[in-house]
Amino acid sequence: MGNSTGVWIFVGEALKKRFSYGHMEHHFADCTLDDARLTLTRGGSKVAVEPKVFDLIHLLVRNAGDLVTRDRMVEEVWDGRVVSESAISACIAGARKAVGDTGKEQAVIRTVARRGLMLVAEVEGDANAPDDVSVAAPSPTTTPAAQRIRFCRSEDGNAIAYAVSGEGTPVLRFGPPSLHDLELEWAYGLHRSWISSMALYTRYLRFDNVGSGQSERVLRDLDFEIEARDAAAVVDAAGFDRFAAVSYSGGCIPALTFAALYPERLERLAIVGGYVEGRSRRSADPSPDALKSMIAEGWARPESAFASGFATTYFPEGPVEERREIQHMSQAACPPEMMLRARESVNNATVAHLLGQVRCPVLILHARDDSVHPLSQAQKLAAGIPGAELVVLETANHVPLYGSPCWESYNRTLAEFLIG
Repeated sequence: MGNSTGVWIFVGEALKKRFSYGHMEHHFADCTLDDARLTLTRGGSKVAVEPKVFDLIHLLVRNAGDLVTRDRMVEEVWDGRVVSESAISACIAGARKAVGDTGKEQAVIRTVARRGLMLVAEVEGDANAPDDVSVAAPSPTTTPAAQRIRFCRSEDGNAIAYAVSGEGTPVLRFGPPSLHDLELEWAYGLHRSWISSMALYTRYLRFDNVGSGQSERVLRDLDFEIEARDAAAVVDAAGFDRFAAVSYSGGCIPALTFAALYPERLERLAIVGGYVEGRSRRSADPSPDALKSMIAEGWARPESAFASGFATTYFPEGPVEERREIQHMSQAACPPEMMLRARESVNNATVAHLLGQVRCPVLILHARDDSVHPLSQAQKLAAGIPGAELVVLETANHVPLYGSPCWESYNRTLAEFLIG
């Protein structure tokens, strides 16, 4: 890795395959799948779909009337990687919902028992690509899509890396302090799929905190007001005026600080896995932080059992492959010294004094069985922020992962809120 301006990251093989079939509009039932624009519409309205769901529908449409086995789905949608049955089932359910089917009403996608799927609706194709399509079919010397990383400066002069994906409602992402890396997010399938999904309906702005990822690797204490001002520098550089924001886990602290400092800029805020008080403030006599010990003992070793235990604490339900991606990215994004400082800061943080100052609409999404930040913390957030709403997610994962039962409803709820 490195901090070179204009870093280009290659997309995965599944997307390359999708373009290799040429630009087509496929019309079936009341749907149109456009593989030039990578969009699906139903009844004239755009449907937000996960990239793998899009790939599955695309595979079925190209083979309309023919059986598509599970083995072929895995080969073409997941590039032959080992994938859990729950992930396949979730993808199929997402495809059915996207085209207007249900498990019982199989007017478009029919299950062939113990064999696979078949698209049974009549399909008509239009091979004329729209004039304004900016995505070219890949050749051996071109890249079908890329991520451009740019840089701006914080108030104290440090370089902050950021990237913008998609068009639509401007949305800023506040990630957990020091746990993201823009390059690795794009390189790993789980994160790239999530970015691509968000980019279907938003102009999605992500940045790496100073001290981690592609931003300047300086060792500084974590000050959440400074973090909020760093975010202000990023949105200014990206040309955002008023925008929505989504925060994950400890990212809620700088997000709520930003909401208090810049109320005129934030239109709405989603908080996923957030909290009011860090673990050291939740009890008069808090127990030792086992996660800090895991960081100290194993953060620097890629396959450390301690680092694996850290990731499992946050994502006990997996899937294992996605959890491993998160573990590897987090370890690479942040050196142990910075991670320990970040952990100490979030443990001792509180946003209780800020809640009453938040003026924008706020949606709080929280896992019912979250062992990192209990549901009671989300309830405190909702009770303290004027007009805030709480949605409880049926999972034990700190943040829902692809393949979990609540994944589809979580994404739909978040999308509807962010685009207003």
